[in-house]
Order: sequence, then C-alpha cells, then structure tokens
Amino acid sequence: MEHLSGYAERVLEVVERIPPGKVMPYGDIAEYLGEGGPRQVGRVLSHWGGGVPWWRVPRADGSPPAGHESECLTRWREEGTPLRGDRADMRRARWDGRAR
Repeated sequence: MEHLSGYAERVLEVVERIPPGKVMPYGDIAEYLGEGGPRQVGRVLSHWGGGVPWWRVPRADGSPPAGHESECLTRWREEGTPLRGDRADMRRARWDGRAR
C-alpha cells in the first residue's frame, strides 16, 4: 500500500470539512488547495477516502462517483443535499470552502 502523502492528507482534510448537505467536486478541491487536479483528488479518495464523507465529492456535473451511485444518493437524501434528479444540484449544494 502506498504511503499517505502530504497532498493526500490535505485532500482528506478538505473533504472532512465539507458540511452535511453540501458538495465540493474533485476539481474544486484541487483549486481550493492550489495543487493537483481532479484526477489526483480522485486517486486520493479511491485509496484513502473510506474514512471521510466521500459522497460529498461528486463530479463537476453533480453526478455521484462511478460505482457508488446508490449509496451516494442515499447519503445525499439523508443529509438533505439539494438534488436535481439523481445528481447534486450544483447551484444550491456546492460548497466554496468557507465556513458557514
């Protein structure tokens, strides 16, 4: 198993701070950190994201991570995340990284 890098730790810290009912897409996390890109964020979450609220990180179009659609939608509904069909409503659910 790969060693958890400083970058991976920073990604996971951001994901842990996303409030319930909000989402922050992969690219937004990379932009917020000022490093990496959407794929690097996805790689971190695929390896080490099980302990953080990974379901709060959709694709840029609001769709759930591939292979996790059902669980993600269930969690979004439980948290009251604004939805448009089976996607997060990015206009209302997107979190910008600032405290409430």
